[in-house]
Amino acid sequence: MPHFYIEYTDNIKQEANIPELLKKMNQSLLSHRDIIPIGGLRSRAIELTDYLVADGAEDDAFVHATLKLGKGRSEEDKKKVCDALFHAMKEHFAETYEKRSLALSMELYEFQAPTYKLNNIHTRYKK
Repeated sequence: MPHFYIEYTDNIKQEANIPELLKKMNQSLLSHRDIIPIGGLRSRAIELTDYLVADGAEDDAFVHATLKLGKGRSEEDKKKVCDALFHAMKEHFAETYEKRSLALSMELYEFQAPTYKLNNIHTRYKK
């Protein structure tokens, strides 16, 4: 853990450069290695084809990100990571935001119950 999800409407696919966005999000997360374990990081994007934005009258778009973390990080650390992520997301979409109707949002989800995991990727980074 952490897992990072990006949901985006398909009407911005051509201009969104989602592979580059995922790289930027991972770079942002990994710049906080004292908070984010590299071997647990998973990022993915989900293109939405069925959606409705506002009243549906315009070709509005949205990008929503979710960062899922296990328990144990301080409020200050969570804020630092989320502020950096959302800043990188806003920068990535700045040009698109100026050209069209676009809603950007991000949430943090912190697991309250134990998670079930098996991951040997961590060992590669402990060497």
